[in-house]
Amino acid sequence: MQNIKEYVEANKQRFLDELFDLLRIPSVSADPKFKGDIEKTAEFVADKLREAGADHVEVCQTAGNPIVYGEKIIDPSLPTVLTYGHYDVQPADPYELWETPPFEPTVRDGKIYARGSADDKGQFYMHVKAFEYMMKNDALACNIKFMIEGEEEVGSKNLGTFVKENKDKLQADVIVISDTSMISMQQPSLETGLRGLSYVEVEVTGPNRDLHSGVYGGAVANPATILSKLIASLHDENNHIAIPGFYDDVIELSEQERQALNQAPFEIEEYKKDLGIAEVWGEKGFTTIERTGIRPTLEVNGIWGGYIGEGAKTVLPSKAFAKISMRLVPNQNSERITALFKQHFEAIAPAYIQVEVKPHHGGEPVVTPTDSVAYQAAEKALAETFGVKPVPTRGGGSIPIVALFEDVLGIKTVLLGFGLDSDNLHSPNEKYGIENYLMGISTIPLFHKYYAALSK
Repeated sequence: MQNIKEYVEANKQRFLDELFDLLRIPSVSADPKFKGDIEKTAEFVADKLREAGADHVEVCQTAGNPIVYGEKIIDPSLPTVLTYGHYDVQPADPYELWETPPFEPTVRDGKIYARGSADDKGQFYMHVKAFEYMMKNDALACNIKFMIEGEEEVGSKNLGTFVKENKDKLQADVIVISDTSMISMQQPSLETGLRGLSYVEVEVTGPNRDLHSGVYGGAVANPATILSKLIASLHDENNHIAIPGFYDDVIELSEQERQALNQAPFEIEEYKKDLGIAEVWGEKGFTTIERTGIRPTLEVNGIWGGYIGEGAKTVLPSKAFAKISMRLVPNQNSERITALFKQHFEAIAPAYIQVEVKPHHGGEPVVTPTDSVAYQAAEKALAETFGVKPVPTRGGGSIPIVALFEDVLGIKTVLLGFGLDSDNLHSPNEKYGIENYLMGISTIPLFHKYYAALSK
């Protein structure tokens, strides 16, 4: 029987080659033109689960993209771990900002550059390879189930229905998700909370057609200008979100909790240097760690209108648009925040334009327990692999299905992520360290071992 590190070293190139094959498939869920690639990716994942030794592997069709399911039940009396991940990826646009093609994985400085490398193909595939090791070396300490979906990047629109219709099939003792990040490879961490999300699109309409800016400029309101003013008004001089009632349900952390959170290793100058910025920005009275973990935010994700082609066109646009996301913290509710935004944005719209707010998707914030058997098992596994005890952190991103799982299945989640905040998630030149990938494969069997032992 090989230990996990020996197995990873012996199969390192194969593990990378398989991941590269997965990354070459452009499984973009936001764009219908990639529907065929979505189906191809689901079949790829199903095949790899079968090869690794999973039983009852299915590509489960939904009203949207398929969900891949597989399991290995070795002993019903043992605890069961449900592994969740997603095989869909963000759009790669703008392609011209990628140093190498987004769907042709390229290794530079020990990092795998490709769309989906860290979010979430590289991270969920660690579990498939760890499962392969456990099967081949008689090291499977728990029952295991896999649920790998294809709509996470568009709000997991059909996952809720699937979960509700398959409650018995998905029953488990804990859910493990690797779709988060660590502080660094020198200091591992475990995220103990995630922010929720409210995502909307706004449309501002002025005149009934595009106008000549010389003939009509100065006499007719420009929707692009008005939209910019409306968006600018959504933050006050202290960078607070200026929507009435927005903070009503926010749970404020105690001074002790805030101090504990800020003990996580963080170098502000390194942070600024990595991002190429002269200074940080955010809500007055809070640190960068707090702003990205325990405070709600409102950000413009895209804004457009009028002529954006080559050269000049003196046009006053009929319409302007923006996509806006709000990250939410514990006790805030995505539907309530969406309603508050819509009510406020419509109320502040001047009479010379019309606005429409279109809700997209949302999810609820969650806090995961640090005193659970699963957390302790993850803590022990990371400490053994990295030689350093992980520290708890709060994640700034959102995984809406964590709250769904707890609500529908009654199961808590442990967030066992191996990415880094600097991995350019959702951006050009997304990357994932080869070391991160292999360390994840090495750590996951230890989590299963310790979870089974501590569960006794």
